[in-house]
Amino acid sequence: MTTPLITAQGLTKQFVSYKKNPGVMGSFTSFFKRNPVIKDAVKDFSFSVAKGEIVGLLGPNGAGKTTLMKMFTGIIVPSDGELKILGSNPWERDKNFRKRIALVMGQKSQLWWDIPAMDSFLLLQKYYEVSDKNFEARIEKMSELLGVKDLLHIHVRKLSLGERMKMELMASLLHNPEVIFLDEPTIGLDLVAQENIRKFILEYHRENECCIIITSHYMQDVQALCDRLVLIFDGKKGYDGPLSRFEDILGNEKNVTFNFSSPQEPESEFWHSLNGEWSKNNTQVDLRIPEEKLRESSAHIITTFPVEDFATDKLPIERVMKELMNNPKLLREQQSSETL
Repeated sequence: MTTPLITAQGLTKQFVSYKKNPGVMGSFTSFFKRNPVIKDAVKDFSFSVAKGEIVGLLGPNGAGKTTLMKMFTGIIVPSDGELKILGSNPWERDKNFRKRIALVMGQKSQLWWDIPAMDSFLLLQKYYEVSDKNFEARIEKMSELLGVKDLLHIHVRKLSLGERMKMELMASLLHNPEVIFLDEPTIGLDLVAQENIRKFILEYHRENECCIIITSHYMQDVQALCDRLVLIFDGKKGYDGPLSRFEDILGNEKNVTFNFSSPQEPESEFWHSLNGEWSKNNTQVDLRIPEEKLRESSAHIITTFPVEDFATDKLPIERVMKELMNNPKLLREQQSSETL
């Protein structure tokens, strides 16, 4: 059996803050007695990742995703539990470990703002001890794949957000890391730029067989890149398995969108019973219909109402996430049924 590149067992991270009573007396009292408030950002988190896997790490804001990524890369130290990345303790930050991983944070830059990206790349080449031959080959290959060959010598501050993000990826991958952590790599980008970044990541992964952990608020990133999904709620792992099984958590239903030539009445008896999501002008509705009733229900709607067109798809992962955040017990029920 292949040794996992990432293993976490009972991983926990606690942050301590202090509560102060209001007013002057509260400030004075806090000098002598402080009331600690302990928050479990991550609690008892366990999983492993093998070479070549692309794993999506999802959860609502404040769930613990970024805390996990910072522990994986050694930025912060776990409060408890065991963590090994490529056989090393990340928080020790030894040189060999740093040369084998990469972290890309969509909201933080590692490039110098007032110099061209190539100048930053040359500095990173020396830092990571990349040979001239490998450096030139990787710059040529990645800049061509990302379509930025003509932008390497332009000051970073003059680049668009999408162009800067491509340069960030190049900077992080110059040393050919074995494990890559991508924290919101497409945040703020337009649809075309997002698609280009995804294509590049898939191509890079195909050629290098690296291990990738990705967090994102764009479900398209996860669906396009990941076969495996890890879901975290309130610092605890709620789901770990194939993306296909996650999409089936809410049952065997289809998402059907109908577009009408004129506004409809959502509160009528028929539509109210279906509990659909309507557009503002009531000319489009999204319905969840059990697969066994799909043909009958769709035929009735098409023959009864002024349907211009309709589309059928699996239940979008965004809606699955929304349902689980509003009702986490659905996940526990699904897991319980699988163990029976």
